[in-house]
Amino acid sequence: MFYRPEDGHGLPHNPFNAIVTPRPIGWISSRGADGQDNLAPYSFFNAVAYVPPQVMFASTAAKADRGDTKDSVANIRETGVFCVNIVSEALRDAMNRTSGAWERDVDEFVDAGLEKAECSTISCARVAASPASLECKLTEIVQLPGEANFVVFGEVTGIHMRDDCMVDGRFDITRYTPLTRLGYQDYSVIREIFSLRRPGE
Repeated sequence: MFYRPEDGHGLPHNPFNAIVTPRPIGWISSRGADGQDNLAPYSFFNAVAYVPPQVMFASTAAKADRGDTKDSVANIRETGVFCVNIVSEALRDAMNRTSGAWERDVDEFVDAGLEKAECSTISCARVAASPASLECKLTEIVQLPGEANFVVFGEVTGIHMRDDCMVDGRFDITRYTPLTRLGYQDYSVIREIFSLRRPGE
């Protein structure tokens, strides 16, 4: 099968996000200028640089009470900071709960029954139970073609890792089984890992 996206795919569901898988989930916590906390998952998320460490996530929809975007991007525009919380299998249902299109005054931490912890380098809440959290200062918001497509870039200024995920000086993802996003409404968890050495190593 071949199709041009501009012409449509003719399938019951869009296959694009099922092709680009698995994707890590950036569980983005943010705080508005009014002090209101927000938490929402984004599967267009990744690390983009080592030095200094930088990450990105993309928001591709808008809410009526936020104009051209969603709560996360709106809050980050106001305060210039955000936190990326890594999603474990154990946090699956809470993460899914926070994906709802709630009103801007809803605190998703409270709604999903999640304990908050305060960040160390920025004024923002983080998910206390997350296996790792990346505190970020905004570097740039880029608007992509399309009605509500924004990419948020941030420099990581603080990193939290749960002690039980550290094994022999390494962050061991098998200790918490990361949740990943597939296509449609599908997810998966990572339970097995293997190593490959690059040529010349």
